[in-house]
Amino acid sequence: MAVRGLGLFLVSTGLAFNGFLGNLQTYNRPPARPNFFVQQPENLNSASPQQVHISLVGEDKMRISWITDSSTPATIEYTTTSGAQGTSVTGTTSSYDYLTYKSGEIHEVVIGPLNPNTVYYYRCGSDSAPELSFKTPPAQFPINFAVVGDLGQTDWTQSTLQHIAQSNYDMLLLPGDLSYADFIQPLWDSFGRLVEPLASQRPWMVTQGNHEIEKIPLIHKETFTAYNARWRMPFEESGSDSNLYYSFDVAGVHVIMLGSYTDFGPTSSQYSWLQADLGKIDRNKTPWTVVLIHAPWYNTNTAHQGEKESIDMKASMEKLLYQARVDVVFAGHVHAYERFTRVYNGNTDNCAPVYINIGDGGNREGLASKYQNPKLEISLFREASFGHGELNIVNSTNALWTWHRNDDDEAVTSDSLWLTSLSSESACKVQN
Repeated sequence: MAVRGLGLFLVSTGLAFNGFLGNLQTYNRPPARPNFFVQQPENLNSASPQQVHISLVGEDKMRISWITDSSTPATIEYTTTSGAQGTSVTGTTSSYDYLTYKSGEIHEVVIGPLNPNTVYYYRCGSDSAPELSFKTPPAQFPINFAVVGDLGQTDWTQSTLQHIAQSNYDMLLLPGDLSYADFIQPLWDSFGRLVEPLASQRPWMVTQGNHEIEKIPLIHKETFTAYNARWRMPFEESGSDSNLYYSFDVAGVHVIMLGSYTDFGPTSSQYSWLQADLGKIDRNKTPWTVVLIHAPWYNTNTAHQGEKESIDMKASMEKLLYQARVDVVFAGHVHAYERFTRVYNGNTDNCAPVYINIGDGGNREGLASKYQNPKLEISLFREASFGHGELNIVNSTNALWTWHRNDDDEAVTSDSLWLTSLSSESACKVQN
């Protein structure tokens, strides 16, 4: 059976494995826009770089990743002057197999040290490759994050990406569910081509969702094969032993990416790592702390209720985030937008994180349009629309959060909130 045919077969028969796809629903989704497939441009040859994306490594380095169909040198040449000869750096090349699919050559090069808030020009692989450019994040405030979850590759996705491209963002944060390939590996290639115009210009920092698992009982036992191969994040630099959870500092913000679909209990490696990572935060250096997960800990939508990735992970880790005075927790998974007040253990608490669910990037499954009623007091705003968010951290004390709804394919600012960092609140000192 062809790979695409096998993938469709697996998706259609996934109900046989109760919960194995991780996205089985008990509610009726509204009509969704179908997937589209981004073909490789005809002017590319087998050595041409494609699916280029960048990610931050440490505070002054960047990982550049790209794919070629044939074996080519994993070399980046970069400079601050367009058209000029630059510094050349060589990295590594890998590939992966998934059933009958074999990926292209996945190249990764880490370049730096780089200057903050600076445009760099670069070529992937050879002098004949097109010149691309990216801008490094600032070294200090202000910094603007684009935040979007559950992207997929539909017309809604395209609309969301267009709106993000129009914003003045420094870095994109994605709390899981990237391509919605769901076993059909060529859809990972399509997704890479779709996001390249943005992901090659600003760092994309991601964590995994349930659609990245791609484990098939008895047939393909390894989890996150494509995700780990294609979207390598800087986990080693933060002392993590897994690409599924890590942290990094940027411009006065400590960002933590957690893994909802790997062990998270009190005896797990992730729990021990998180506990140690939170203990190392220097609030003088990074007065803001932001956490991303995929499965939300707070959710009044009828979708994804009662899942262990939400309930058990919250029971295991919520106290750690509360004691460390995390400012904001972003989640995906639920295909709608919802913003909570500062909450801990189900109750309003002025020293707890603000929880925001933003799994509304544009997936093929449609929106989760039904909410539980009556609405809980801790839920302040909820709407089932596609869109994206922006977190503009102005200084060590103040930040503006806005959610931009895709209304009739136009970006509409539908929700906004000024935040004050907990590190600046005298009543919210970090608990040991």
